Amino acid sequence: MVNSSKVSAESVPSGLIVHIGGLLPSLSPAEQRVARLVVAEPAAVARRTITDLATAAETSEATVIRFCRSVGMDGYPQLRIRLAAEAARLVEPSDTRVVGGDIPPGADLAQIIATIAFNDARAVEETAEQLDPAICEQVIDAITVAGRIDMYGAGASGFVASDFQQKLHRIGRTVFYFPDVHSALTSAALLGRGDMAVGISHTGTTSDVIEVLEQARARGATTVALTNYPRSPIAEVADLLLTTAARETTYRSGAMASRLAQLTVVDCLFVGVAARNRTQAREALEVTADAVRSHRVGSARRRA
Repeated sequence: MVNSSKVSAESVPSGLIVHIGGLLPSLSPAEQRVARLVVAEPAAVARRTITDLATAAETSEATVIRFCRSVGMDGYPQLRIRLAAEAARLVEPSDTRVVGGDIPPGADLAQIIATIAFNDARAVEETAEQLDPAICEQVIDAITVAGRIDMYGAGASGFVASDFQQKLHRIGRTVFYFPDVHSALTSAALLGRGDMAVGISHTGTTSDVIEVLEQARARGATTVALTNYPRSPIAEVADLLLTTAARETTYRSGAMASRLAQLTVVDCLFVGVAARNRTQAREALEVTADAVRSHRVGSARRRA
């Protein structure tokens, strides 16, 4: 497995705020209070003493130090330095209607549009910044040689899994998507060495997807997980772990920014696979496009 619950200072990505946000569910309740302050106001925290931060988070200085180590920092001084650098590079929304990236009660439609556009763009940019090219290469390698690939996801993540399946299928890969957990489990039970299973879950806690990946892994298939939280349960059943960086706000249940972040990763993987054999991929895309051309209004080829 490539994922680990231990984090060193050297392994912490340049996007420290994104990194902390991804680890937040795995922290203790007291450390989470510290983390939320850090994520919400990195510049302000960088100026605070450890005592001030501990007081604001209603915890102890010892907890702040534990938090620093949990996110890969040697101590509070290093955290302040990294936060100051992070705050300096963060791009603030140019639209004054976007305040804090959230949608306040009573917001008019113009403010809703501006805020959603900002959050979606930030999710895509931050996902790209923290995406590990080396892990992506390993996933692309596995897709390229896999005899069969199964995709799994529930809810909004299921739509992303279906999108990935369709993309890879159009360039000649043998790929299946199973939205029903019973069908998914029976499919996973028939996988073996040389096959691949991909599970997508924003929270990393969707039990159906985790169970299917466990089944696939037990049969010898290579397992890949795509999640927003690198220490979530799905990481424990993944041979290769990919992460997004989406910060859902008011309407989290709508899975808006997270879906776009997942699609960003999926598109990167798809293009990476297609680039391995450009001629074959181009021919497959042309053939499949031609197969449905007669079903488009205005096409020269009319249905009888």
